[in-house]
Amino acid sequence: MLKPERISRKTIYQSSWVNLYLDTVKFPDGFVIEDYHLLDFPRAAVAVIVENDFENIVFARISRYTTGLTEWELPAGGIETGESEIEAAKREVLEETGFSTEGHRLIYSYYPMNGSTNKQLHIVQCKAIECVQDFDKNEVNEIRWFTKNEIRQMIKDKFFTDGPTLTALLLWLQG
Repeated sequence: MLKPERISRKTIYQSSWVNLYLDTVKFPDGFVIEDYHLLDFPRAAVAVIVENDFENIVFARISRYTTGLTEWELPAGGIETGESEIEAAKREVLEETGFSTEGHRLIYSYYPMNGSTNKQLHIVQCKAIECVQDFDKNEVNEIRWFTKNEIRQMIKDKFFTDGPTLTALLLWLQG
């Protein structure tokens, strides 16, 4: 199967977090886009569904500069160099909730905006063992467990605006 081909690249911005490139791209039918903006993320990310013994899910209340909102989100974050999706999930849950976890399994991987960015997100599901430390108070305001019925109602009420959280919860509710 033929794929689009990069002809040239101009770097607009580079950092260890995100890069912005202006590419010239040739498509299989010969069509060329001169100014194809590509938002490049050097690291993938993980979002984690953490269940307790009662099948409740833990959320972190986080304030986001980009949206100006403070919302309940699943523990999530970037995968560090050399880390697997599972190792990143364990670390992120510990940092954002204080809970140690077990029984991790990767349930889904996807590209949230594959037309303009290469950011990949992995959804991991696991079980909480116990709270072993305080959560990161620089990033998280509070944590709370929600029941399946509360989560269903929150989705129905269009409560979640965070893509990784919403996607992970819909996958979790599916089965």
